[in-house]
Amino acid sequence: MNHRPHSPERRQILRMAAAALPLAGIAGCATATGSAAGPGEIFDSHCHVIDPRFPIIENQGYRPPDYPLADYLRQSRPLGVTAGAIVSGSFQGTDQSYLRALLPQLGPRWVGVTQIDPNAPDEEIAALARIGVRATRFNLFRGSIDNVDAVVALAQRVHAVGRWHAEMYADAAALRPHVARLQKLPRLVIDHLGMTEAGLPVVLDLVDAGVRIKATGFGRVTMNVPKALEAIARRSPDALMFGTDLPSTRARRPFEPADIALVRQVLGATLARKALWSNAVALYRPGV
Repeated sequence: MNHRPHSPERRQILRMAAAALPLAGIAGCATATGSAAGPGEIFDSHCHVIDPRFPIIENQGYRPPDYPLADYLRQSRPLGVTAGAIVSGSFQGTDQSYLRALLPQLGPRWVGVTQIDPNAPDEEIAALARIGVRATRFNLFRGSIDNVDAVVALAQRVHAVGRWHAEMYADAAALRPHVARLQKLPRLVIDHLGMTEAGLPVVLDLVDAGVRIKATGFGRVTMNVPKALEAIARRSPDALMFGTDLPSTRARRPFEPADIALVRQVLGATLARKALWSNAVALYRPGV
């Protein structure tokens, strides 16, 4: 890609960020990055709504606190978030009732990413697509990656029926043996920068094949976030999609507005605009 050389000032920012945040996300970076305030809307490509009116299941001994839509909007709107993707967490299983209620309420600028039963009929997938569901998610970080054939088969079916893509929450290092299979999926997204420093080379290989990467969960990853953002954007300016990961369930450090400022400082105005808005809009096709 055409990537202009960093100015001395930009290089100094990157050196300071990398020195301050070695292999441990960006905890405590608010002072270094400043306010997230700035022009432009944000598409939040990864957020959760935890509404007690709908089924919530305990996952590996964890039950998340309530985080209804009103709480999410109260926290996200001041950041400039005007559109986004509501993502099903492991604690929501394959329940679709909350997305059926929330997406019409939010309107056409919002989409859903769900977990679907592999035996769900095509009619259910098509019906969910009509209300704005755009992807199915595979939680491989807390599940098994042994049966990649089943993952690929479901990803191909939901794409054929609903034009959905697949999203994977996994330590990208564990995906290394499966890269050749995953590269052949119609469309694929990897959550949370691939989670680990060891997974970054795998992420970059997938980016070369057109895979999108969510710049999310900076407080849950174990990697040098500024260097990962820069490396991914250098491979493809179309790959990164920012998300708040609110309410940051089980993360060591929850989302902070400084995370947005970091994206802008590391990537610069043009690439940050793509990561914060246009890359996700191009993928999810909301009514914006």
